[in-house]
Amino acid sequence: MLRIRVGDFKLGKKEENIIKHVLDIGRLSEGVKVREFEEKWAEFIGTKYCVVVNSGTSALIAGLHALKYLFKIKDKAKVITSPLTFIATVNAIVTSGLQPLFADVDRETFVIKPEDIERIARKEDEAAIILPVHLMGYPADMARINEIAKRYNLLVMEDAAQAHGTFYKNKKLGTYSMLACFSFYIAHNVQAGEMGAVVTDNYEVYKLIKKIKAHGRMCDCPVCTRSESKCPRLNAYKGEEDFDPRFYHDIVGFNFKAMEFQAALGLVQLENVENILKKRKANVAYLNQGLTPFSNILQLPKYSQDISYLAYPLVIKDPGVISRRVLRQKLEESGIETRPLFGCIPTQQPAYAYLKEKYKGKLPNAEYIGANGFYIGCHQYLKKSDLDFIISIFHKIFKGIK
Repeated sequence: MLRIRVGDFKLGKKEENIIKHVLDIGRLSEGVKVREFEEKWAEFIGTKYCVVVNSGTSALIAGLHALKYLFKIKDKAKVITSPLTFIATVNAIVTSGLQPLFADVDRETFVIKPEDIERIARKEDEAAIILPVHLMGYPADMARINEIAKRYNLLVMEDAAQAHGTFYKNKKLGTYSMLACFSFYIAHNVQAGEMGAVVTDNYEVYKLIKKIKAHGRMCDCPVCTRSESKCPRLNAYKGEEDFDPRFYHDIVGFNFKAMEFQAALGLVQLENVENILKKRKANVAYLNQGLTPFSNILQLPKYSQDISYLAYPLVIKDPGVISRRVLRQKLEESGIETRPLFGCIPTQQPAYAYLKEKYKGKLPNAEYIGANGFYIGCHQYLKKSDLDFIISIFHKIFKGIK
């Protein structure tokens, strides 16, 4: 049976050659390929600095810890964020010793509503950070969010894990806050299997993220020169006998270092990134055209040339006509892979059941999308015949439904 995956990855000759190159060099832990990816990703997004980590989740945790260290944010301080996101966003907040506060999302674009952010900021004295999520590649309204942050003295950090290359007001997402986090998970637009990154224009944030990702060690050089018997830190701590900054730790950190294989695969993807984004946009436009007859049943994705689409999200308008469970089951049986649109975290995710009563009925859009939204693939490996197959299956399922 034909299988249309949500995400896919094709290992071509370029990928094989660069992996062989890494093997020939003989260094698996992060080195020259990671450095190269950092430089090229910063250039692609439009920031001064980039630090690669081993996952998008690690990027979020490292970013939150950096803000805590730099701005003396206390444990249990509150982070205003989206209830409709992959759970890693909220897990990172909680595991960083902070508390999530949820603002509702826009029904059409799935991103956090600025008016709800301001309502919360106005009454929550302990709020310290706003963490908008650019879900499915759709941009949160960063201009209004930054205005609110300035008004209430809040910090802003973007979760741009799913928004590689999305433009907002002529600049790419990831450039509208003190720092932003990306993921290069296998189903994302730029794929490395498992890898993440933090981008920033702030040198202090950049240095701190580099320390946090490596157990909090004192090293903060852009490139380690110990292999050349050089280290600018060796003479910086006089009085310390046989001092080695790699094994002296002045903050508590993590092991979030990436591998050369991941960065190498990411570099091959970056060579073709504009074509990847163009193909995904074209696929969304084609599917929208083919599924327009069912726009009374399904909310089709809002289309824009500025959006870098992670997937093809759909929301059932009237679950009385067809339920998400039934529709997803029929699609899967026909060979089209699906995923639910994550769920409203405080009311629909068991891990956060302790928040259910507090937020019940207060996040109507997130709850509706969480119960009735799902997505299928729009990735660059899909052919026209694949798209036509998807459209034909929807026609088959909805035959007789008006």
